[in-house]
Amino acid sequence: MISHEVDAIHTARQLKRDELPPFKKEPFVHQRLFSLDALRGFDMFWIMGAEEIFHSLAKATGSPVIGAVANQFTHPDWNGFHLYDLIFPLFLFLAGVATPYSVGRELEKGKSRSELVLRVIKRGLILVLLGIVVNNGLQIKPLAEIRFPSVLGRIGIAYMLANIIYLYSRQRAQIIWFASLLIGYWLLLKFNSAPGFPAGDLTMQGNFASYIDRTIIPGKLYLGIHDPEGLVSTIPAISTGLLGILAGTLLRNEHLSQNKKSLYLAVTGIIFLVLAQLWNLDFPINKNLWSSSFVLHVGGLSLLLLSLFYYVIDVLGYKQWAFFFKVIGMNSILIYISGKFINWEYTTNGFFKWLGQLVGDPFNIVVMAICFVAIKWLFLYFMYRKKVFLRV
Repeated sequence: MISHEVDAIHTARQLKRDELPPFKKEPFVHQRLFSLDALRGFDMFWIMGAEEIFHSLAKATGSPVIGAVANQFTHPDWNGFHLYDLIFPLFLFLAGVATPYSVGRELEKGKSRSELVLRVIKRGLILVLLGIVVNNGLQIKPLAEIRFPSVLGRIGIAYMLANIIYLYSRQRAQIIWFASLLIGYWLLLKFNSAPGFPAGDLTMQGNFASYIDRTIIPGKLYLGIHDPEGLVSTIPAISTGLLGILAGTLLRNEHLSQNKKSLYLAVTGIIFLVLAQLWNLDFPINKNLWSSSFVLHVGGLSLLLLSLFYYVIDVLGYKQWAFFFKVIGMNSILIYISGKFINWEYTTNGFFKWLGQLVGDPFNIVVMAICFVAIKWLFLYFMYRKKVFLRV
């Protein structure tokens, strides 16, 4: 009898172990995603100076091929898409992916929704204030010279509203919110315009979103008559955050294998890219307006990148190569705002100007661009080793 009970207990324990994902010592739901920090770092890498490496190479070599690559690290004047346009929405998407691992986990531990909403609102408002500081510095200016819209401000508002939707709705309702915001924004611009322009005008002067921003936002807009981080175009940006939340919810699903999670992310990303091209025929892909087709396009690319990073890093276990990016991703906001308080060009010249002089023209500019990124990374590595992270 005793031996049978021991066998039964052993069998039960074995079954419980077999239910866990392979190569994991505890349920995946409680693990931090290495791939999330790595992908965030990969995203920030391109705006902490890496894009200048390609611009310098193009200038030094005169190669049309390298020039074409470097052109991808610029923004189109209006309609169209370059890879550089992906950096901002990918960051917002990843903020959404983190939500089920942070806000969702706290909810499961028993924290009240009202308590978590206050935390989310606080974080959103801090990002808005940081954005104003990044735009204008810590100085007193006339109201007319202050630019209120910002990259961090859009992330803060979109993150805040997407998280509130997450806290008070189920997954199906979140999907409905995602689609409704995109369709509603499309209809808003399709059947309205600035005074004196035909309905549906999508030029910088005539589109309805820019007109409303010019009317209600105090201070100055980035382009005078338009701001790429304006208030109205933040509406579809909420969907970008919601898409990240839906992706994060999928990754936390204990009932799906890791391979299936990667596959579902990739397939959905491809579907989004196709839908974006179809919608582009009527509502052009446009980062300045954060058009609905733009949301689907960058959302598809974000899903594909997340699928790739998750599969390679968290499923296959190849993590060492991504450590370089993880160091950046763990302090992404710090490195973004650091340029307002640290003269990185001065620091780079202080340590490495001799190297640029040794190399000489024309490749000295390439070497100095690489050193510029290296100095920033070493600073972040020092912060990482000291476990100092800027949290909002």
